[in-house]
Amino acid sequence: MASSTALWSFALVVGLLTLTPGLDSALILRTAALGRRTRAWGVVLGIQTGTLIWGALTSLGVTALLTASHLAYETLRWAGAAYLLWMAVRMIAETFRRDGTGAHAEVEAGGADTLSGGWRQGTLTNLLNPKVGVFYVAVLPQFIPAEAPHFAMGLALTSVHVVLGMLWSTVLIASATALGTWLRGPRARRALDRVTGTVIGAFAVRLAVTD
Repeated sequence: MASSTALWSFALVVGLLTLTPGLDSALILRTAALGRRTRAWGVVLGIQTGTLIWGALTSLGVTALLTASHLAYETLRWAGAAYLLWMAVRMIAETFRRDGTGAHAEVEAGGADTLSGGWRQGTLTNLLNPKVGVFYVAVLPQFIPAEAPHFAMGLALTSVHVVLGMLWSTVLIASATALGTWLRGPRARRALDRVTGTVIGAFAVRLAVTD
């Protein structure tokens, strides 16, 4: 397989994956809909940082430990499930505590509008999801030509995923911003947080119970 063919083929696979609604999309949409564009972009950068790390580790062969070691996979799986469940419970609980008028409530609703805060959240969400690592272990090597430098080609393929993720995130943030005025109303914000919290909680439960 030629390198150019591998890049285009991998782009098709991860492109379809990127367009599939999931945890990342829910987190980006919710953050942007609350009017926190800076934090939303931080979340995007964090998610893509996690993707790049998974791709680099896979290219080095490190993430093969997740498939070879049951203990390593289980530890990361439960840590990820606990983090997502904590995020979901906190998100839903805040909708019952805030009245939508105080500054403190505004901050708690979506976190401070900072790039670093969003980046930490996005990075943790991605890195604590072992299924991303397992996906890369299973898929990435199949698109690396035998004659190509393994690490460099792995990073090139991962970069394709990152670029597609950034493009799709731009669409998500623009869409959420367009509806921002309506979505930032007290009732709509509570509904948004409860729906997003439920989605994230469902991902946490699925991660916990899926072997």
